[in-house]
This record gives sequence, structure tokens and C-alpha cells, in this order.
Amino acid sequence: MKTKPYAVIGLGRFGTSIAKRLFEAGQEVLGIDIDETKAEDAELFLTHTVVADATDEKALTSVGILNFDYVIVAIGNNMQSSILTVMILKDLGVKKIIAKALGKHHGQVLDKIGANLIIYPERDMGERLANQLLSPNMLNYIELSNEYNIEEIMIPSKMAEKSLKELDIRAKYKVSVIAIVRAGEILVSPSPEKIIHRGDLLVIIGNKESLAKFSRLE
Repeated sequence: MKTKPYAVIGLGRFGTSIAKRLFEAGQEVLGIDIDETKAEDAELFLTHTVVADATDEKALTSVGILNFDYVIVAIGNNMQSSILTVMILKDLGVKKIIAKALGKHHGQVLDKIGANLIIYPERDMGERLANQLLSPNMLNYIELSNEYNIEEIMIPSKMAEKSLKELDIRAKYKVSVIAIVRAGEILVSPSPEKIIHRGDLLVIIGNKESLAKFSRLE
């Protein structure tokens, strides 16, 4: 994987989890927080950490913020600091700004002042939990649009030991199998003759209504 420099502003639980995952994936990650203790704690698993006030333009300039391909604003509960930080980053010319929003109105403001991507962690986690409760066979998903998802679904027991051709999933359920996950390995674009076994996971694309119906099969 080609490395890219990332800066994460705000080293609370959300910011730390993002920064740590990026670093574990071999990326260069700078962590920035106004709290010295948080910055020191993050030193163990990030490329660099600095103590700085992100609402201070000179402080951001001094850490070389323009050298980073992506800047993630993960400031916790201080909406004013979050908005001001994004404004400063935009004015400085940062090309990719990803910002955490505390709610709908906060997200709308971040969008208007130039954040490239808005993340709603609490809303998204709530929706993910609700979807998993409503569709117990659905293990994970990627939302492609308001209508379409890619979902990882545990196969219904009645489908075990049958081929994709025999099951004719696309015609019967209006969803398409794009991969099979088996014992930790991913079989991409499986052939119609491929037999699916008990314990396999299907990676399926389709509209949300059809996927919800399929995930409730037993």
C-alpha cells in the first residue's frame, strides 16, 4: 500500500481509533491535540504527535499542516473549535478535510465552510446496530447511496451445499453475489457453479429493501 501522510486533529476515542488504524496500516500519521496528556499517550502508536491549539492558524502552519494529504478533524464536543479549525484549514489551502460532526446542523455548517467529507459516528453506529438487530444475518455493510448497499450476509441454512446457479439468487431475490468469504479467504466474482457451504458469508450488492428481505431468510 502506498503511504500517504495523514494528520488527525483531536485525539479522543474517535480520533485515536482512526489514527491508530491508519498507522497500523503503514501510513504516516501526525496526531494533534491541545491536551498534552492525550498527545503523550498517542506517542506510542503514531508517527508523530504534537501539542497544539488547532484554532490557532500559526500553530497549524508551524506543524506543516499543508504537507498532509488528508487532515481529519476529530475534535470531541467543542463544536465551535471544530468549525473554526475547518475554516482555518480551508483558508490555508488543505485539499482534503474530513470532519466529525456532532449532529445534523453541525454537519451542515461543516459542509458549507468546505469540509470534503462529514462523518457522523454516533448516528452511523446507531444505524449499524439497528440494521443488525433488524437483519440478524447481516454482519457488515457499505452504504453506496440512499438506495443501494453492499452487505456481508451469513448464508441461510437452506442454501448450504448448493451452487449459485442452482440458487439463482439474482432472479429470486433481486440481489447479486459479488464475492464469497470462506475461512478468512475472499473468492471474488464466483462462478455460477461455485458451491456455497455452511459457514460461508456472501458479499452481496442490491437495493436496501431486497437486501433486508434476503438477510432475514432462514
